[in-house]
Amino acid sequence: MDLGIIGQAAGLFAVTNIDDILILALFFAQGAGHRGVTRAIAVGQYLGFAAILAVAVAAAFGATFLPEDAIPYLGLLPLALGVKAAVQAWRHRHDTQEERQAAEGGPRPLEVAAVTFANGGDNIGIYVPVFATAGAGGMSAYAVVFLILVAVWVAAGRYFATRPAIAKALSRWGHILLPAVLIGIGALILVEGGAFGL
Repeated sequence: MDLGIIGQAAGLFAVTNIDDILILALFFAQGAGHRGVTRAIAVGQYLGFAAILAVAVAAAFGATFLPEDAIPYLGLLPLALGVKAAVQAWRHRHDTQEERQAAEGGPRPLEVAAVTFANGGDNIGIYVPVFATAGAGGMSAYAVVFLILVAVWVAAGRYFATRPAIAKALSRWGHILLPAVLIGIGALILVEGGAFGL
């Protein structure tokens, strides 16, 4: 692999996925104290990002799985998950921190995948022209670098969620922040894409 392509791929991934670190940290905070959280989040992140890559690669070769007009409606996924998390937080608002964490459970892989995919709708639009001009070899290099960096992003999200000051803030406010961030992402995707004539 060409070092130039590796550097470009790493830079492109970092720029298009910087917001995922916050979301991953919130997922880790949600799953604090539960077994298998790292695995569930990693599996979900890989599933969601693999779907982003599959759509971008197919579109670079001229196939389209999602019509351009459908992409803004991906915002409904994080919006629905955010509303679900908000309802759960409201139901358990008088619980202690330990009771709330036990009731929430950890994030499920498909929830993480849905948020990753929906949040990556704009990534697809950026990746398609890059992949189309990179050719099959360049596209493969980008995909390999991206998939390696997904693990780095999961580790970074876990790292931030376990820093004492951040962990304390997330354990205290995470049950409010996660729904707010998910609803905000969903609304932003819907509004920026012009869904429902917004």
